[in-house]
Amino acid sequence: MALKATICKASVNVADLDRQVFLEETLTLAQHPSETTSRLMLRLLAWICHADTRLQFTRGLCADDEPEIWRRNDHQGIELWIELGLPDEKRLRKASHRAGQVFLYAYNGRAGQIWWQQNQEKLRQLKNLTIVFLDDPQLAALADMAGRNLALQATLQDGLVWLSAPDRHLEVRFEHWLIAGDAQ
Repeated sequence: MALKATICKASVNVADLDRQVFLEETLTLAQHPSETTSRLMLRLLAWICHADTRLQFTRGLCADDEPEIWRRNDHQGIELWIELGLPDEKRLRKASHRAGQVFLYAYNGRAGQIWWQQNQEKLRQLKNLTIVFLDDPQLAALADMAGRNLALQATLQDGLVWLSAPDRHLEVRFEHWLIAGDAQ
């Protein structure tokens, strides 16, 4: 018998002071049986960092031709493609041809550093790709905030993300490996 996804609800209030985006959304996230809590929470954090009423979670791990999160335009073109983890360089190249902007939220400490060393030359050629890295201690603290029903307040300013839940607070700072437009 196949295992079913775990459904998580997140009530999120976002104040992105850098983009002047202020919204409150109730999100439904399906945690695939093979997905860790850390990855689920990073997926939620990625949504928060790009908060928009048109931003959608996709089928994720179940679909090879879709990102984790995307924003589509009125004509079903892909404006924003968001990946997580350490994908193959070819996948990111394909995404950069299909979408206006591509963001990768990399994680996994030592493996992430090795992946970046092996792929950075090819990835720097992609003009619309941004890669940020979240270190293991911050990812663990983020995973500690997880629950089946979440209430989060998020404030984004100057590259920092402050997350507040009723019982804990967390400050997140990503390491920027590649910023779109800085490609060579």
